[in-house]
Amino acid sequence: MTLKLELSRELEIKLSTEASRLGLPLSEYALRVLGTSQVPVVMPKTGRELATYWQDEGLVGTRPEISDSVEHARSLRREAEKRSRA
Repeated sequence: MTLKLELSRELEIKLSTEASRLGLPLSEYALRVLGTSQVPVVMPKTGRELATYWQDEGLVGTRPEISDSVEHARSLRREAEKRSRA
C-alpha cells in the first residue's frame, strides 16, 4: 500500500534526524515508527532509564547468543580500546 503524507517541516526534520542517527532510510524509519505506534517522547539519559526503555520495548533477552553479558561488555571494551583513531 502506498500512503502519501504531508508532514510539517518540524516533523520532517525530526524524523529525518532520527533516521540518520540510526543509519536508516527515512522511509524504513517511518515504517518502524508507524509499526510500533509510538515514538519516545523523552530519550533515555541515564543507564537506568535506558535499561527501563529497553525492557519496555521488549529488547531485553533478544540476544540469546550472549550467555555472559558482563564478559561480553568487557570484550567490547577491549576491542574499542584497541581501535586506532584516524
